[in-house]
Amino acid sequence: MLDIRHHLRFESALGEYGAAEIHAEMGRLGIDQVPCIRTIGRILSRRGALDGRRRVRRIAPPRGWYLPDVAAKEAELDSFDVVQGLVIRGGIDVEVLNTISLHGHLVESWPMDAVTAKSSVTALTSHWRSWGLPQYAQFDNDTRFQGAHHHKDSVGRVVRLCLGLGVVPVFAPPREHGFQAAVESYNGRWQMKVWNRFIHEHLKQLQHRSGRYVEAHRAKTAEIREKAPRRRPFPEEWQFDLQALPQGRMIYLRRTDGQGSVFMLGRKLLVDPMWRHRLVRCEVDLVRHRITFFSLRRVAPDQQDQLNETEYHLPQRPFNE
Repeated sequence: MLDIRHHLRFESALGEYGAAEIHAEMGRLGIDQVPCIRTIGRILSRRGALDGRRRVRRIAPPRGWYLPDVAAKEAELDSFDVVQGLVIRGGIDVEVLNTISLHGHLVESWPMDAVTAKSSVTALTSHWRSWGLPQYAQFDNDTRFQGAHHHKDSVGRVVRLCLGLGVVPVFAPPREHGFQAAVESYNGRWQMKVWNRFIHEHLKQLQHRSGRYVEAHRAKTAEIREKAPRRRPFPEEWQFDLQALPQGRMIYLRRTDGQGSVFMLGRKLLVDPMWRHRLVRCEVDLVRHRITFFSLRRVAPDQQDQLNETEYHLPQRPFNE
């Protein structure tokens, strides 16, 4: 059988040498008691004579693998996202700001007529006053969170809130799957268990039902939350100053282009010409005035080597309220 396979592979005109072709060739040669195609396939498999490669299934990296202290469960991360396109009967548009903590599964939902930067600041401040501050807050690249995209070095209202409270804002890479998986999964559950289950007459009714679901979810995950990293207490006499010079760290997760560069803060920055089309963590240190780039690989989440470092100064200009 193996000789027939070898002949079909290297000498036949068609060059096909699978189990079906071997079965047909054995019939043409007049061999008695020709095995069926499935039996031929099993024989070839036992002899190691199959060319097909099985998909290598690698172990998934730990949650928050791109932030070492989050992956080690030494720090908590709150993910935020917006559900759009919801309409209550009568033409009432609704948007929902959702959040979930990565390790503690602490959730909150804010249904409102429109999620804006100002309403996001109000929601985050209220949530963190009640439950304490995480070490990181993660967002997508929506202008409501990040700030305007048509200006260089734009630091939006939500980012200034995070920096003012010592929370590190993290921005997921555009058009990449997995980084916002926790909050996107919660988005789907909220829509299934709250939005799709009932007919809502008005926004207040939706907010009431959403609040009941959030409370029930928190009760269910209370034991998980006890094992999560501790959250820092909210400062008692803190006041939000939009005009204060931003201090602290910002993190941008990005994928390099064909030249090994990334686009962030309205700028194109060179990371490493040899690290093309790869993930990087860009840490902006507003105190040291540096941007440091680290390599990221899902298959080796523990290996996050420094690729480059560049000087960066955030311009001092008033925030346009």
